[in-house]
Amino acid sequence: QVQLVESGGGLVQAGGSLRLSCAASGRTFSMYLMGWFRQAPGKERAFVTTINRSGSNTIYADSVKSRFTISRDNAKNTVYLQMNSLKPEDTAVYYCVGGGWGMDMDSYAYWGQGTQVTVSS
Repeated sequence: QVQLVESGGGLVQAGGSLRLSCAASGRTFSMYLMGWFRQAPGKERAFVTTINRSGSNTIYADSVKSRFTISRDNAKNTVYLQMNSLKPEDTAVYYCVGGGWGMDMDSYAYWGQGTQVTVSS
C-alpha cells in the first residue's frame, strides 16, 4: 500500500511558477511509475505527465510540454512537478498518482488527495 500526499499548490499570476511535491509512504516507492493528473473546473480529469521508476523517461501532455518538468527522488520517496510559464488554463486540482501505466488514468492504483493550483490572469 502506498499513500501519496501532495503539497505546493496555491495562487499564482500568469507567467509565474509553482513547484508541487508528492511525498509517498512505503518502501516500494522506487518500484512504481509515478505521475500527475489534473481536473479543471467543469472538466474531466486529464493526464499531465508521468515518469518511470528510475526517472530516465518522462511523458508530457502537449498542453504542458516545455513548461512543466516532472522529476523524482527515490531516496526521499518524493516526486516533483515544476510548473513554469503558468497560464490561467492550468488552473485545476492536481493529483499525484502511482502504480499505473502511462496516460491510462484507470490503471493507477494510488492517488493523492489533490492540491489546488489557481492561475490568475
